[in-house]
Amino acid sequence: MIDGRVVLERFPAGGPRGSWPAEEFARDRRLEGQPAEVIMDLATDAFLVIVPRAEAVAG
Repeated sequence: MIDGRVVLERFPAGGPRGSWPAEEFARDRRLEGQPAEVIMDLATDAFLVIVPRAEAVAG
C-alpha cells in the first residue's frame, strides 16, 4: 500500500520499445470498473498500477 492506495501490479520500466504493459493493465482494470492509474516508482524503476484502498477492498 502506498499513501492509502493499493498496488495491483508492478511492471519494469525497461520494457520493449512500443510496449506499454502497465497502461494496458490499468485500462483493462478501468474497463472492469476500477479507477486504476499508473505511477512511476523511481526508487525501484518500475511502473505501478494502483487504485484507492477503498476501491481495492470493494472490487
